[in-house]
Parts: sequence; C-alpha cells; structure tokens
Amino acid sequence: MSSICALSPSVRLEITKARLIDPLPLYHRSKCEMNRRSFTAKGIVASGVSVIESTLTAKPVQEASFTPGVERLPYKPEGYNYWTWRGHKIHYVVQGEGSPVVLIHGFGASAFHWRYNIPELAKRHKVYAIDLLGFGWSDKAVIEYDALVWRDQVVDFLKDIVKEPAVLVGNSLGGFAALVAATGLPELVSGVALLNSAGQFSDANVKSKQQSEETPLLKFVVKPLKEIFQRIVLGILFWQSKQPARIESVLKSVYKNTANVDDYLVESITRPAADPNAGEVYYRLMTRFMMNQSKYTLDSVLSQLSCPLLLLWGDLDPWVGPAKAKKIKEFYPNTTLVNFQAGHCPHDEVPDAVNKALLEWLSTLTPQPQASLQTV
Repeated sequence: MSSICALSPSVRLEITKARLIDPLPLYHRSKCEMNRRSFTAKGIVASGVSVIESTLTAKPVQEASFTPGVERLPYKPEGYNYWTWRGHKIHYVVQGEGSPVVLIHGFGASAFHWRYNIPELAKRHKVYAIDLLGFGWSDKAVIEYDALVWRDQVVDFLKDIVKEPAVLVGNSLGGFAALVAATGLPELVSGVALLNSAGQFSDANVKSKQQSEETPLLKFVVKPLKEIFQRIVLGILFWQSKQPARIESVLKSVYKNTANVDDYLVESITRPAADPNAGEVYYRLMTRFMMNQSKYTLDSVLSQLSCPLLLLWGDLDPWVGPAKAKKIKEFYPNTTLVNFQAGHCPHDEVPDAVNKALLEWLSTLTPQPQASLQTV
C-alpha cells in the first residue's frame, strides 16, 4: 500500500505540495504530470510498506479461507522456493501442471498476494508466483532500481526456471514489469494479463523538461538540498508506515470490500521488512526509481508487444480508474477487457471472478511451440 497515505493529513499535504520526488521542482508542472506524480506517490505503491522495517507483533495466521469457495495458499513464514539470480536470493512459489502462468505482484507485495489465485489456477496450469528483487521474501538489494532490473529478472526466470512459453500476469508495478519482460523475450511469452497496471502514457511536456540542460545551481545546490529533504521526510514516512494499524488502514483504503484485509495479508506485507537494508531500498525506490517513471512509457512498451493482452480491471480503484484500461485497449487492439466492481487489487478482493475470467481467457490462447533456449 502507499506509505504516503500513512502520514497525518498535515504532513501528507506538505509532501504533496513539495512533490519531493520531482527532479525539477522549480519548473511549472502540467496537469498530466501532476497526475503521474500523484499516481507515483499513491497508485504505484499499492502495497509499499513491505520494504519498511516492521515492529508488528506477529499474530497466528488463520488457514481457513475468508473467501467462500476459494482455496487459499498456505502461509509459510520461511517462504517456499528460492532461486539465485545475479548473486541475490529470489523467492517464488510453484504449483500445478500444464501450460505455465507467471504471477508478478505489485509494489511492496509478494507472491503471497496471489494466495487465492495460485491454488485455483494450478488446477489447469503450472503456476509460478515470483517475488521481485527488493520485495517480499527476495533479497533487499542495495542497487539502482528501474524497470529494466525487474524486466531482466523476469526474463531470466523464464529462461532458467520456467523454460517454456508462459503467460505473464501482473498487478500494479508487476503489470508493467510483465509488459517490459514480454517485449524483452517475446519467444517465451504467449500472453500478458494486467490487473490495474502501473505505467503512464508519454507526455510531451515532461519529455521537453527532461531534455532541458541541467544548470550548476540545480546540480550543486538544489539537488544536494533536495536529497537531504527527501531523507528527512522519507524517514518520517518510514517510521509512520511500520505501525500495524496504519498498514491495515491503508490496505482498506484500496479494497472496496475489505473482508480479505486480514492477518494473513498484513503479515505477508510486514514480515519481509526485517531485512536491515529495507530502509535504504525504500528510499531508493521512492526517489531514484519513482522519479524516472516517464523514462519507460506504456505507449513505447505496447508498441513493441506482439502477444494477446488481457486487462482485468478494478473499476473502483481510487488510484487507477477504468479510463486507463480503455486507453490501453484503444492503443493496443489485441486486447480483451474485463471489468470488476473492485479496487486496486481485484485478484485478492474478488478472486473467484478474476480466476474465472483469467482461466477463460487462457483457454482461448493457441499453444505456442516450445522455444529453443539455446537461441534465446
């Protein structure tokens, strides 16, 4: 969930005014850019408390499903499976047999956010759910994060672990990671499904500003002062967001039906935060990564996509409404759109409906001949 929502209204207002991740705060910002910054601070960080050190006193996680008729993935504090990628430990879950489906979580979540989807999808498919680097049970690597890091991770996961054409399914940040991975390795991606995906269409005004020459004042005075301000404010954000009651409140703000905001969900978000690098990763994600969102745009990625696309969209999402899904469908005609009366995470809020729609769409995909990994 967005950690900015965990602040008091007065502090949140000051952050909103300052737009602490705006690289050029002295310049005028267009309405379109303001919308993107607002989404960066709120929408893309759909579960952005998992990289925050937690003081939560762990409660026993009940195994009985709170969604009638939908089986739930057992919660394991130690995680499931691990894969070493570029020297980093990567967590993933795998279940079932059949054509593979790879599930990619949103900002701050983990493979456990697919708790109601994995068991059902695994009845017909071999299902993988991976934790992106910096999130969940995967290592909190202190690196420079951008979309290409997760693209490379997913691409290598397909090569090393899945080893055959798969469908990529992603929520929020995971949706954009799925898209860039699909363009990075089209031979091993037979389809992509997005659930309230992150990413924005390009804006000429933002591009023009990014191409402006950096003045000595900006480089040697404004930027250093801005970094100090960022660390102070994000330190407050970090401290605020580790409060269990605040985490639950933020979760409920994006789940229109809050029945599934339970101990399992809260624990799956807070437990991975024990890593000592969590604070630095959080800072880097909220600044270095977030401020470069316009570097990779939906139109540039979709223009390279060559497989069927499915949009599973929660129309009641307070951060990413149905207009974005319609725009994606208009831009990329090979798209199927299914709408739900749900918030930002429809796969966990209305899993039965999402599972049904996803399985029906998967059944329409023509099986692809297995790619030769030697040529990838």
